[in-house]
Amino acid sequence: MKPEMITLKHGDATIKMPASSLAKLAFASTFAVMFPPAANVEPVAPTAIPALGEYWPGLGGINGGHVAARGDVPEHYLIFAASDIGEHAWGRYREESDATSKWDGKANTDALIAAGGHPAAEACRAYTADGHSDFDLPAAAQLYQAWVHDLISEGVYWSSSQRSADFAFGMYFDAGCQGGNAKYDELRVRPVRRFFI
Repeated sequence: MKPEMITLKHGDATIKMPASSLAKLAFASTFAVMFPPAANVEPVAPTAIPALGEYWPGLGGINGGHVAARGDVPEHYLIFAASDIGEHAWGRYREESDATSKWDGKANTDALIAAGGHPAAEACRAYTADGHSDFDLPAAAQLYQAWVHDLISEGVYWSSSQRSADFAFGMYFDAGCQGGNAKYDELRVRPVRRFFI
């Protein structure tokens, strides 16, 4: 079933979009005026959404797919860096960390940066692209989403999700599984950022 389309005209400009998209924009605009912006949420300008795995101009990487709102994190898209940034150790072997979320790479990366001594997270936070410097070491669920959408095809990558004092989750893209890797192992690293909608 095709969505109902609405055409808006102003002077020489014409915009055609699904009615549901226009309704979302109208609600978002209304709430943006009525309520203050949420902390740590970057305002969004309407833009065309590229296909999964395609570069998203101006956002620093490729479209990693939609993520529904969860807890206090609004719905967003994942933007993965277009390429790896080397191999790094997770860091602080035999030490517990507060980076225990399986889905929130930002919260994990914030905890790892605050503690210091976490090379993979530090490399992601130092990465910049298209003027954006808010990249994180992906959480386990974020890396799994990259596998589901065939964004990365091979290799073992660090997540920011700790498993224990000795191990953190790594994503095995060849096999499509996750396992615990010793925090001193040097694994591939692919930064990710969130693009709020």
